[in-house]
Amino acid sequence: MTKSFQDQLIKHLTDAHSIEQQALVQMKAAPKIAGDPEIASAFEQHETETQEHSRLVDERLTALGASPSKIKDVAGAATGMGFGLFAKLQPDTPGKLVTHAFSYEHMELAAYDMLARLADRAGDVETVQMARRIEEQERAMAARLEGLFDQAVEASLRDLAPDDLGEQLDKYLEDAHAIEAQAIQLLSKGPELAGSSQLAAAYEEHLHQSEEHQQQIDARLASRGASSSKIKDAVLRLGALNWGMFFGAQPDTPAKLAAFSYAFEHLEIGAYELLSRVARRAGDSPTDAAAQNILSEEHAAADKIYAAFDNALDASLEAQGVGAR
Repeated sequence: MTKSFQDQLIKHLTDAHSIEQQALVQMKAAPKIAGDPEIASAFEQHETETQEHSRLVDERLTALGASPSKIKDVAGAATGMGFGLFAKLQPDTPGKLVTHAFSYEHMELAAYDMLARLADRAGDVETVQMARRIEEQERAMAARLEGLFDQAVEASLRDLAPDDLGEQLDKYLEDAHAIEAQAIQLLSKGPELAGSSQLAAAYEEHLHQSEEHQQQIDARLASRGASSSKIKDAVLRLGALNWGMFFGAQPDTPAKLAAFSYAFEHLEIGAYELLSRVARRAGDSPTDAAAQNILSEEHAAADKIYAAFDNALDASLEAQGVGAR
């Protein structure tokens, strides 16, 4: 293995270790605020897996003569605590918790998928095997969470009076509108940072879709005598602007952006899964239909981004002057 490839592997492994520290904080906090025993159990089970993932990544770093990054690990743990606090403060904590965890699991599996592809290029069979093993468990956890959307909605809405359900649906529509505002901001920067024509085309296509999605949500809000939240929209747009600046400053922008975009698509998927269920409970079939239509396009966009992971990794390696081994 060349030194340049080893350096890249160490960088990806330290990133993975910090992601696991963030995940571990979340797994410890989640059962206490899950609002449902089955949801709590899923997080408790994955906490044990997360501890094992951290140990396995640590072992691979040691084998490469390196160690975890204390700075990255502290930052990851702090972010995990912030996530737990955010979810706890929401009026629909179980729904927000499951949706964000669903997205986070896809960020983890994307990180390990990229790591496995990189290790394969470097000829590091042990790291490939470790990364694929962990990726499989992250994918299984994501599938468990996807199967818990019904319970999450039930736990979020169980204390609501029937007359309050319509108001709650308006809030879910506001959230969807704000997520689309963030997506539009992020995707507007995507093509210039993609590093790959395949990815640039996927980002550009989904930018147009996201604009249409936001218009559909606007129409549903208007039909209900409601409107989007300017505060929510502004906050999430600012977050996307900061992410765009962050990715632009990274030496491996295409790979990091692709992995993050893949996870963000699953944040949107989770949000629309909840919106669809709340709309059905409220008897709003047009909103349910709009959510289902948008869901199909979010899934397709996620698949296109995932299909371009090899191109994203190649572009990142080329940008850093790392060639074939």
